[in-house]
Amino acid sequence: MRLRALLDTASLGLRLLGGEEELDRTVRGVMTTDLRDPSRYLSGGELVLTGLAWRHEPSDSERFVRTLTTAGVAGLAAGEAELGAIPDDLIAACANHRLPLFAVNEDVAFATITEHVVRKVSGERAGDLAAVVDRHRRMMTAGPAGGGPDVVLDLLGSDLDLRAWVLSPTGRQVAGAAPGSTTPELPPAVCARLAGEHLAAVRTGRRGPHRTIVDQTTYSLFPIRSNGRDLRETVLSDWLLAVEADAGDWAEERIDLLQGVTQLIAVERDRRDAARTVRRRLAQEVLELVQAGAPPAEIAARLRVAAPVLLPGLGSAPQWQVVVASVEWTGGDIPGGPVAQSLLEETLVDPRTSGPDPADRIAVAHTGEEAVALVPIPGVEADRGPDQDTEVGAGPALHADALLASVREPLERGLADDGRITLGVSASVHSAEGLRGALEEARHARRVAAARPGRMCAAGHEELASHVLLLPFVPDDVRRAFTARLLDPLRDYDHRHRAELVPTLEAFLDSDGSWTRCAGRLHLHVNTLRYRVGRIEQLTGRDLSRLEDKLDFFLALRMS
Repeated sequence: MRLRALLDTASLGLRLLGGEEELDRTVRGVMTTDLRDPSRYLSGGELVLTGLAWRHEPSDSERFVRTLTTAGVAGLAAGEAELGAIPDDLIAACANHRLPLFAVNEDVAFATITEHVVRKVSGERAGDLAAVVDRHRRMMTAGPAGGGPDVVLDLLGSDLDLRAWVLSPTGRQVAGAAPGSTTPELPPAVCARLAGEHLAAVRTGRRGPHRTIVDQTTYSLFPIRSNGRDLRETVLSDWLLAVEADAGDWAEERIDLLQGVTQLIAVERDRRDAARTVRRRLAQEVLELVQAGAPPAEIAARLRVAAPVLLPGLGSAPQWQVVVASVEWTGGDIPGGPVAQSLLEETLVDPRTSGPDPADRIAVAHTGEEAVALVPIPGVEADRGPDQDTEVGAGPALHADALLASVREPLERGLADDGRITLGVSASVHSAEGLRGALEEARHARRVAAARPGRMCAAGHEELASHVLLLPFVPDDVRRAFTARLLDPLRDYDHRHRAELVPTLEAFLDSDGSWTRCAGRLHLHVNTLRYRVGRIEQLTGRDLSRLEDKLDFFLALRMS
């Protein structure tokens, strides 16, 4: 496909602003971006679509166009929705670098141009994928009932004999193994491994597809990207396409075709994300009422509106829980709230739910640096006996550790060395009166989690009733001095003599000071245990028969 053909397609509404002598360039793909430097995602020959959000001053245009030219793109199409008329500095930069420039009318969606280019390029290079593109076009017109990404994956299997799955960054299977499909469902452990390998590759900046081997099977992982200005804004929310094949053996044309398919799936992902707007707005309204101290009756009225949306067909929710999360990055000024919002919407998916999107019962708002999820717990009817009325209780509640356990492996790979997730979960509440306390409880639990070491930490409401509640508020210098005074002599001794005094101390305290239970746990003779405890007391000047000294050691171990 040549650039000249785009001008001949009236439905695209493109106007040529410069580069008429370069219109015979071949278009090999299309990419939408607002990154200042999208070079890592360009392979050459693309038509680049941009909304100009990268432009903050006239000099930005020269740098952006120079980057595109170096990457070998075919042309640039700029949208008029953001700034109105295309800036003169961008027109001049394109003319200077002989890069064809088109203006995209604000009434034309980038998705329309993307679909047109992918369909034309795919049809010209391989007729065996023309059916995929055409079927997807009809699916997009029909809406969610058209089948979503499963339709595209099914045609990849039938036309190209490729088994493929769409996965979320947490390893959830978004599409693939549809009813009647010959593609099997991937085991959860394999999905988690693939998602982790993908996130690790993305964080290193390697260009996809990424090749990996899991359980002696080779997979090629294609990114399905969003248009975040910084990779860290979307790395924990972007989908991936996993294909059971070695793309290293493919011709360049076939790789281009699969990358075109990822662009089509990205359109569906954006559609699903837009469908969450109502739930996000409901959560935002409830959150603002709770934070403002609105009367419980007003909050309850809002919840009655929210319940049918969050629990379609299940009636009102007798209980609610609040989950608060934050995503922090070292360096930069990336707001953590929007990233945490997307992450919670994915992490809180209940695999038992049905419908076009299993996340359709999750409502998440964000307030700058944190995201707040309002989680309804559907009612469960329990038969109390032949002569008693039916009792309505609540379904299973959320637990902090369990929320992160199933997604820890892939997300830690995505966080790399500069990211951190902290999460807090409240107890369930039965009415609007309890929501304000639940919000504060979840926020406090998140602060407890933030005081712990590690890339991903969670805390629940049950921990707020113990001594752990106090630890996050001890100043860092006091914590360090306290733990060093008690534990450094033991660590130094262990380092020199491999005596394992610190593990012995932990086991002794966990055994409530019982010599017999501790010795059995460590597989030691009681006399050996007594020798080690004596050495601990000698090195620290403490007496482990005294409650005060036991408590000091316990707190030092928890703060270390």
